[in-house]
Amino acid sequence: MAPRKKTPAMIWVSKLQLSPSPSAKIGQTFLMRDWSLLPEELLRIISKYLEDKDYCFDVVHARSVCSSWRSIFPFPSCLLRQSYSLPSFAKFPRKTKDLCTLEKIPLFLFRVRAPASHYEYFLGDLGPDKSEDRMERPSPLQCSVKYKIPGTDPTLMNMLDCQIIPLGHQYRMIGWYPDSLATSFRGVAVLPLNKQGGGGGGGGFVVLIGYSHGLLVLRSAERRWMRLEQSSIADCSDILTFRGRFYVVFLNGDIFVIDPYSLEATPLMPPEVLNSGSCNYLVPCGNDELFLVVVIIPRSSVLDFGKLTCRVSKLDEEAGEWVEVSDLGDRVLFIGNQGNVACSAKELPNGCGVSGNSILFTDGLGFKNFAYKYGVPTGNAEDDLSLWRFSRENLVDVLNKSPPVVALQIAR
Repeated sequence: MAPRKKTPAMIWVSKLQLSPSPSAKIGQTFLMRDWSLLPEELLRIISKYLEDKDYCFDVVHARSVCSSWRSIFPFPSCLLRQSYSLPSFAKFPRKTKDLCTLEKIPLFLFRVRAPASHYEYFLGDLGPDKSEDRMERPSPLQCSVKYKIPGTDPTLMNMLDCQIIPLGHQYRMIGWYPDSLATSFRGVAVLPLNKQGGGGGGGGFVVLIGYSHGLLVLRSAERRWMRLEQSSIADCSDILTFRGRFYVVFLNGDIFVIDPYSLEATPLMPPEVLNSGSCNYLVPCGNDELFLVVVIIPRSSVLDFGKLTCRVSKLDEEAGEWVEVSDLGDRVLFIGNQGNVACSAKELPNGCGVSGNSILFTDGLGFKNFAYKYGVPTGNAEDDLSLWRFSRENLVDVLNKSPPVVALQIAR
């Protein structure tokens, strides 16, 4: 990731902090400047330059300085959950006056201070909608966010001691009767529509969900659900968007690309896996690349998760096919219930215990795991080394798998 370009206001503040007056020097110790005394006119200039989403956590830190800063710097909208009321689909195809809620939830990777022998981090969102209630300030120069892991008491995370990396967002449906097997669904995604059918937005949106052995779609202009023609004989397992189109993964391994305007489904065949079962996972890297991770499950009477292998491919959009790759560069692919996301290991101190060119599953059956790497030696001459296997590089303890956060601890 390229370093952020400093704005004039940021340079001015840096000089203020790094160039103390002679009277501020006591021996070799510098007194901290009282930032709360900055003129309001300058604060408003700084606030204007920090409106970009890339600076959202700078704004969170700025709001912790004092009450006047808090009143001038609005809480970043990109950190808030957005919600939309939609007709309920729990009784489809019958019409219903009930509503359900679609939430757009920002995802982040939080890296916190831990004992010298461990790295700790959290993958998830910031919690409840009332962000102002989440912000706690134990002292004037601290800014914390309250988070809760199921089964534990709420905990305050000091944001000034925490590295935070935005990882995109995911959608969730609220109010869909989760206790009923008949109304279960897998995967939901949203795309904006343009009035002319091109790019640029302004024409509403379309929602696609995997529901009750099929796919349902809703256009904002019509405000009603309709069933799409079944494109696979299996149930949907996940839905995501990439470069303006829906990508749907089915439990039998089928992958289809669905145009949001015509709603036509085009098959995108995954690589063939011989003499084995498999599970497919799609992982977008921003809007640049889309990866397919195929987990190969050997056909044997005993399932040994330590012997699972993977193949990784990258989408060639022009050719409409997957191209197998052995190198992800400095990326780490995280795969789990909190969403499949990618992050650069260079953005994390020492990789946060996970090196680049690796895959980490955050919701496996066990609570101890290793990252997958390409070409790991097995000591068995018959094994195919052109696969991704447990690296046993660093042990990963999964402290929690349930929303809103996945808690991970990695031993050095």
